Order: sequence, then structure tokens, then C-alpha cells
Amino acid sequence: MRSGLPSIRARLDRAGILLSGLCALHCIASIVVVSAIGIGGEWLLAPEIHRYGLVVALLIAAVAIGLGALRHRRMAPFVVAMMGLSFMGGALAVPHGAQEAILTIIGVSLVTLGHILNLRHTHGSLSGRA
Repeated sequence: MRSGLPSIRARLDRAGILLSGLCALHCIASIVVVSAIGIGGEWLLAPEIHRYGLVVALLIAAVAIGLGALRHRRMAPFVVAMMGLSFMGGALAVPHGAQEAILTIIGVSLVTLGHILNLRHTHGSLSGRA
């Protein structure tokens, strides 16, 4: 069973990277579509999307990066990802628009970096490198 954990954790890290990219794309596309065309604001900018996205990001990061930190004993991926999640949470406190998009994009970038660092550190610990 222990050999299956790195695989599951790595898949969650990759899912976290994908989710972060989709979130950034959503932020940029929402602003462009709503500003340029004026349609879709009621569902593209719905606060629920951001709340649910943050919950999913929190769960994936907690499991993937938490398990990785236990395995490779490095805190950098955890700290970077938690800073990113803090920015994402802060984005929920500001009105929709450029400020929210900037905070969210900074947040998802840091969460992505946390997942990448986690993959690199875990890969190094599995191959005997520290």
C-alpha cells in the first residue's frame, strides 16, 4: 500500500497544477468576455465558482502537499502553496474585477509552484537524492 501513495500524491499534484491553470484561465477569460461582449457575467463571475474552487484547491493541496511534506520532510512546497491559498482566499474578500483577478492569479501561481516543488522534492527523495 505504501508504494501506491507516491503515485496517488503525484496524481493529485498534477491535478492541482491543472486546476490552478484552469482557474487562471477562468479569471482572464471572465474579465475579457464580460468586458468585451457583456455576456455571461451572472455565471462567469458567480462567487460560488470561486468558493468551490478554493475548497477543491484546499483539499487537493492538503492531501498532495501534506503527504509530500511528510515524505520528503521539506516545508517549502507547503509554505508556498499555503501562501497561494491565502491569496486565493483574499480574492474572495474583494469585489469582482481586476483586483480579484490579480489576487487569484498570484494565488494559483503560488499553489502551482508548491505542487511543482512537491513533485520535484518527492521525486528526489524516491531516487535517493535529498
